[in-house]
Amino acid sequence: MSALYDIPVRRIDGSNVSLGDYKGKVMLIVNVASKCGLTPQYADLEKVYEEYRDRGLVVLGFPANEFAGQEPGSNEEIQQFCHSKFGVQFPMFEKIVVKGDGQHPLYRALIEQCPKAQGKPDSALRKTLDSHGLGPKNDTDIMWNFEKFLVNREGRVVARFAPDFNPQDAEVKKAIEAELSK
Repeated sequence: MSALYDIPVRRIDGSNVSLGDYKGKVMLIVNVASKCGLTPQYADLEKVYEEYRDRGLVVLGFPANEFAGQEPGSNEEIQQFCHSKFGVQFPMFEKIVVKGDGQHPLYRALIEQCPKAQGKPDSALRKTLDSHGLGPKNDTDIMWNFEKFLVNREGRVVARFAPDFNPQDAEVKKAIEAELSK
């Protein structure tokens, strides 16, 4: 059994759970934010969830505020925003720290299993972040909001996608479909 399943997390309503609740499912774990240029990805995450959930995919959203303060809201405000603006039905969790001091054990474990994200060649996002001094300090850091970890049915990270990979991108969907077919 994967150690990921043992990590305690809290749903956005404050109830305690663990990723063990999703044992046997393929998980797409994403750090999300409500005031980011990538925030429209919420809609695409919901589409991917709706398209594949009957085959065993679950999208898990973890709000984080480490990137230019783009998730300032309370858990209640985040939940309301996601539901009213994007119709989010996939599981959302309480706001956590995904990099730096206070990093949540979940993100420590995800990064340990997959230290480097697959990036887009000549990433405009990466260039913009770097030009403003906001880029990651090293290759293992979470780059920005909406970085995606794909976890297989056994609880192992099998892919990590940089934030500028939309959930609807062919590479992401191909990786999801490959795991769902196992």
